[in-house]
Amino acid sequence: MNIDEVVARVAALRERVDTVERSWSHRVAIVGVTKGFDAEAIDAAVAAGCDAIGENYAQEMLDKRATIERLRPEVQFIGQLQSNKVRQLVGLVDVWCSLDRPSIVDEVAKRSAGARVLVQVDTTGDPAKGGCGVDETEALVDRAIGRGLRVEGLMTVGPTGSDSEAGRPGFRQVRALVDRLGLAECSMGMSGDLDVAVQEGSTQVRVGTALFGARPR
Repeated sequence: MNIDEVVARVAALRERVDTVERSWSHRVAIVGVTKGFDAEAIDAAVAAGCDAIGENYAQEMLDKRATIERLRPEVQFIGQLQSNKVRQLVGLVDVWCSLDRPSIVDEVAKRSAGARVLVQVDTTGDPAKGGCGVDETEALVDRAIGRGLRVEGLMTVGPTGSDSEAGRPGFRQVRALVDRLGLAECSMGMSGDLDVAVQEGSTQVRVGTALFGARPR
């Protein structure tokens, strides 16, 4: 992996995000999604100035432990989370971004007291993406707060394989929930739909292949 190329891509993405026409004045963070790449991608993300890295798979993150502990970037777990994996990841994960059901809220609270978390909201109806229902979000946020977790905001994944505009209604809905619940973070938008997500009020976008190239098979 050419780190100079990654640095240039992150700079171009930062310019792109900053110039999207929108009514929001907040800064939009860039999360470099390093899933599927070797640990060198974490070195590149840190060198390029990504605000955080994102990983989807517990075992893959554990395999990258040495690099994570050496560089200490902010690490977000953004994949669907299994309760039996939480204990293994404590100490590596800074923000748990995919809390979508009571059992996983309880497990994170048990294993990582006071952890920073996002509640994932389902806006597509695709079970493969995870997320709680929109009408379940407030109760899950309240449960997480009641268990002592630091709920920083909400996260959603837009539809794939369609026009980027298809995600706009869901993004708008999640942004409205963030505001109604008085939360700070609204994590939404990836390479194919980040412009729409930023227009609708995203505070952080999650980008992988556009920064690091095609994932190895």
